[in-house]
Amino acid sequence: MSSDKKPAVFPTLWNNTRAALAFLAPATVALALIGIFPTVFALVNSFRQYNLSRPRDPTPFIGFDNYVSVFNDPSFWASLGRTFVFLLTVVPIQLVLGLIIALLLHKPGLSGFKLLARMSLVIPLATAPAVVGLIGRLIFNRDFGVANALLAMVHAGPVEWLGDTTNAFIAVALMDVWQWTPFCALVLLAGLTMVPTEIEEAARLETRSRWQIIRHVQLPFLLPSVTVILILRTADILKMFDTVFTMTRGGPGAATELVSVYIQRIGFRVFDQGVASAQAILLLILTIVLARLYIKFVYQEI
Repeated sequence: MSSDKKPAVFPTLWNNTRAALAFLAPATVALALIGIFPTVFALVNSFRQYNLSRPRDPTPFIGFDNYVSVFNDPSFWASLGRTFVFLLTVVPIQLVLGLIIALLLHKPGLSGFKLLARMSLVIPLATAPAVVGLIGRLIFNRDFGVANALLAMVHAGPVEWLGDTTNAFIAVALMDVWQWTPFCALVLLAGLTMVPTEIEEAARLETRSRWQIIRHVQLPFLLPSVTVILILRTADILKMFDTVFTMTRGGPGAATELVSVYIQRIGFRVFDQGVASAQAILLLILTIVLARLYIKFVYQEI
C-alpha cells in the first residue's frame, strides 16, 4: 500500500528565510553602525549640554537650548547661505555640462570612442574628495600652480587663487564641477536610453531643430534622472567637507566655510558637541525637506 508524501513547504520556506537573513545581516549591522547609531547619538546630544573639553563633566538634559543657540547664531546662517550660493552655482553648471556630454555620447556611431569616454568619466568619481582638495591646492597654487601657468601662456596673471575670498570660492567650485559633472553625465545618459527609439526617429523626421527634440521628446524622460541628480547633489553639498577642508580649510577668512565645515569647527575646535549636534540634525531635516520639494516640483512633471 503506497502513501503520498507531502512536500515539506514550511521547512523550505524557513530555510530560505534564514539564508536571506544571513546574507542581509552584515549589511544591516553595518548600516546600523555607520548610519542609524550616529544619527540617534547626535539627536540625543542635541538636547544635552555636552562639551568635549570637559569629558568627565555630566551632560545634563537642557531641552531645546542648543537649537535656540543655533537659530540665534548669525555665523551658522552665514555658512548656510554660502552653502546655498555654492549649490546654486555648481549644480546648474554640472547639469548643463552633463547634458551636453550625455547627448554627445547618445549619438549613434563611434562606439570605441564612447567606451573610452565613459571609462574616463569614472576617474573623477573614483577620486576621494580629500585627494580632490589636495589636487586643487596644487592646481591653484600662486607660484607653481597649473592655473597660473596656463594664464602665463596668454600673458595674464598670476592670480592669487586661494588667498582671495572670491577666487578661493571659484577655485573650490571648479574642483567640484570637475569631480561631479561626470556623475551628472552618466545619470543623464542612462535616462536617455529610456527614450523609445521610434519616438526619437519620428521627431527627427518632423523637425531638424535639435532643441525642439531635446525639449519635447528627451527632456520628459530625463526628469527622473534630473530629480535624482538634484537630490544627491544637494545632500552631498550640504555635507561637503573633505574637499573644502583640504583645499582651503574654510578660508580665507570664512569665504569657503560651508555649513559642514562650520559644524566641524563648532564640534571639534570649540568642542561644543551639543550645539554641533543640533546643527547637524537641522541640516538633516533641511536635506529631507529639499528632497521632498524636488520630488514634488520636478518629478511631478512626468
